[in-house]
Amino acid sequence: MFGLFKKKSEIEKLQDQYEKLMQKAHQVSHQDRTRSDQLMTEAEEIAKKIDALKN
Repeated sequence: MFGLFKKKSEIEKLQDQYEKLMQKAHQVSHQDRTRSDQLMTEAEEIAKKIDALKN
């Protein structure tokens, strides 16, 4: 209850974006492999940002 109004940190926001991109890439991979690869590349860039913020 106390975390109800807690704002997300930058890392949490990036992790949410990463998860959404990975899910989208998996869904799209069944129809358009090149688009899936683009989404995976974007997700990897976000993963690098997450690692940079953690260190």
